[in-house]
Amino acid sequence: MSVVLIVEDELLELEFLKSIVTEVLTSKDKLITCESGIQAIKLAKQHRPDIIVMDILIPEMDGLQALEEIRKFLPQASVLILSACSDFTYAQTAIRLRVQEYLLKPIKPSVFKQVFHKLLATIAPRQLPDEKEIVEEEEINQVYFIEKSLNYIQDNFKQKLPLQLVAAKVFMNPQYFSRIFKKEVGVTYIDYLNKLKIEYACKLLETTDYPAYRISSECGFSDPSYFNRVFVQQMKMTPKGYRRNHLFDSKDKG
Repeated sequence: MSVVLIVEDELLELEFLKSIVTEVLTSKDKLITCESGIQAIKLAKQHRPDIIVMDILIPEMDGLQALEEIRKFLPQASVLILSACSDFTYAQTAIRLRVQEYLLKPIKPSVFKQVFHKLLATIAPRQLPDEKEIVEEEEINQVYFIEKSLNYIQDNFKQKLPLQLVAAKVFMNPQYFSRIFKKEVGVTYIDYLNKLKIEYACKLLETTDYPAYRISSECGFSDPSYFNRVFVQQMKMTPKGYRRNHLFDSKDKG
C-alpha cells in the first residue's frame, strides 16, 4: 500500500491534482490532502506518506519550511514540489531537502501524471527504514555539508569569514553547524580558519617584503594586533621573528 499526501491551498488546483492521483492509485492505496504547512507536518507524522506533493506558497508555514521539518522523521519520502515562482533560491533549498521533482505551475496534466508515475515506481521496492538507517543517513548528510563548508572556507579564508556566513552557505543553524564542525573536523571553526590564515601568512612572510599590517589584511584579519596574537599562538614567535628565521635559514642553505 502506498500513502500519498497532497498539500495545496487552492481548491481548483487541489481537485486537479487529486483527480490525476486517484486515477493512478489502486484501492489499497491511501490519499490524504491538506491546505497548510502545519497540517502537512501533523499528517506526515500520523500517516508517514511515501509520496508528498507539496505546494510552496501555502498558509501558516511555507512548503519548504514544512518539508524541512518532515525530513527529520521521513528522510526517505519521495517529494514533488509545485511552485508558481521560478526563484532559484527555492530550487536550491529543494535540492538540499532531497526533492525528487520540482515542477513550475501551471502544470500540464500529462506532465504531472508522468512525474507521479515515476515517483510511484521508485517507492515500490522500498522498505521502511529502521532507526539505525535514519541515523546513518543523518550522519552522511552531516559529513556532506561539512565537506561542502570546508571547500567554501578553503576558497574564501583570505577574507573576513564569520561562522554565521559559512553556516548559511550550507543551510545550517550556526550553533548546530559549530557543534557538528568540531565533531567532524576535530577542531573549532575559528581554530581551523585561523590555521589556514596563518599558513598563508607564513607563505607571504617567506615570499614578499610586505609589512606585518599588510599581511594581516591579506589574510583577512581586520585587526593587526589580533593577527599578531594568533600568529604567536600558532607559530610560537612573532611574524617579524618568523621572517628573520626564514631569511637566516635561506642564507645557510645558500
